[in-house]
Amino acid sequence: MATVKQVLEIARKELGTMESPANSNNVKYNTWFYGRKVSGSSYPWCMAFVQWIFAQAGKKLPYTTASCSALLNWYRKNRPACVVKSPQPGDIVIYNFGHTGIVEAAGSGTITAIEGNTSPGSAGSQSNGGMVCRRTRKTSAVTAYIRPDYEKEEKPMDNNPSPAHKEAVEWARKHKILNGNAQGDWMLSQPVTRQQLCSILYNYHKIFSRP
Repeated sequence: MATVKQVLEIARKELGTMESPANSNNVKYNTWFYGRKVSGSSYPWCMAFVQWIFAQAGKKLPYTTASCSALLNWYRKNRPACVVKSPQPGDIVIYNFGHTGIVEAAGSGTITAIEGNTSPGSAGSQSNGGMVCRRTRKTSAVTAYIRPDYEKEEKPMDNNPSPAHKEAVEWARKHKILNGNAQGDWMLSQPVTRQQLCSILYNYHKIFSRP
């Protein structure tokens, strides 16, 4: 499973990647998608780029296609709840000019997305520009957003540690429930996640259930 953060981190690392030679559609995303090197006008790669990103994040999309409309139609038929109107980071955006990308941020009347096979500016082709770019476009250019089933990112249980929290950490240190001062010092300044809390409770159980 992948998180939105993981998908966007992978996508950002691809910014600036270009097909070679120009206007060939010969690019690593197509090579991965088709299992061989391909070139020519029959192989636009904006959707292959999106498919590649999710696969690299360990979350292959449930429908394999290089077609923007085909992916949208599949979701509308099989997972309609994933087709949404309001964008969030990590959504797959389907544009009305036959193009796609991964939403990085949503603004007022605009979205910013990381897109494959586009141009860095408005002068070049927007759907066959040969480069991975970050683009900001008006929402009026969007047909739909697809929201994959991401793994939820674990958040701290309390963003404002209280004096009672600090007292509890000191108590846990004293009774050796925390694994050393390093972890205790970290917890004094930051809230704990659910996973960390479970670990602490387990250590507590081991210590105080001894005969």
